[in-house]
Amino acid sequence: MEKKPILEVGIERAKLLGNSGFIENDILLMDQLKDAPIPSEPRRMDMKVIALCLKGRAQYTIDTQEQMVKRNDVLIISERHVLDNFMASPDLEGLCIMVSADFFNEIMQNVSNMSSMFLFARTHPVVALSQHEADIFQRYFYTLKDRIAAVDNHFRRDLVRTLMLAMFYDLSNVIYCTQQVSDRRKSRSEAIFTRFIRLVEDHFRHERRVGWYAEQLCMSPKYLSETIKQVSRRSPNEWIDNYVTLEARVLLKNTTKSIKEIAQELHFPSQSFMGKFFKEHVGMSPSEYRKS
Repeated sequence: MEKKPILEVGIERAKLLGNSGFIENDILLMDQLKDAPIPSEPRRMDMKVIALCLKGRAQYTIDTQEQMVKRNDVLIISERHVLDNFMASPDLEGLCIMVSADFFNEIMQNVSNMSSMFLFARTHPVVALSQHEADIFQRYFYTLKDRIAAVDNHFRRDLVRTLMLAMFYDLSNVIYCTQQVSDRRKSRSEAIFTRFIRLVEDHFRHERRVGWYAEQLCMSPKYLSETIKQVSRRSPNEWIDNYVTLEARVLLKNTTKSIKEIAQELHFPSQSFMGKFFKEHVGMSPSEYRKS
């Protein structure tokens, strides 16, 4: 039997299901979690999803691993993950925020912002919140909903970006505290992944060879590659390139440095080499991205 390809679920498709508010195909809010595009058959997510369960229960699989969500649990799903087998209790209620990868990159002010929440969520996609923390999430949700609805506000997009960043910091603090407990019982593979990411955060600007990172971790490049791929569904090269690309985006949008200076700061052999790398990963040249 021919194997069917896994279809993707993105914001454009999700908008067809009904919504609480959206900005183009960048961000979508839904105040009915049961209507969110969490599939009952295999679908690859083409966006980031942050959702809070307010009532009832739901279960699903993410990359074949079964997950259970109950009241005051927040679930965090990054793009590329494959979701399947979603089932919910009849009384399920919750809030859901969907963010495109491009808009997420606009929100981030530096690469370390993304680490604690979205890296931890790749191996721990469900986190329990206290009632106080769940109340804070709800306030962010409805403030975002209100600002998204203000279509005549010239700074609408900037306001939403700023609110999202503030929400990410609050959620990251919750996950930081959870991570301190989790680190004590982390598997060897997860521990290697965490150490690798911390090395990448510190050295990606000048070191992009997988072999170098493997040497720092006292293992072979093959073993490192297999371990990182197993835990995160991405290769070490993809993680390194992701950090380089995100930092280039940040420098292009938030500084007045020339493209040549940015290429030097990121240790590219030349401005031309950086241009080819950036276009391959972003789909446009550095100058086009700066003007966009």
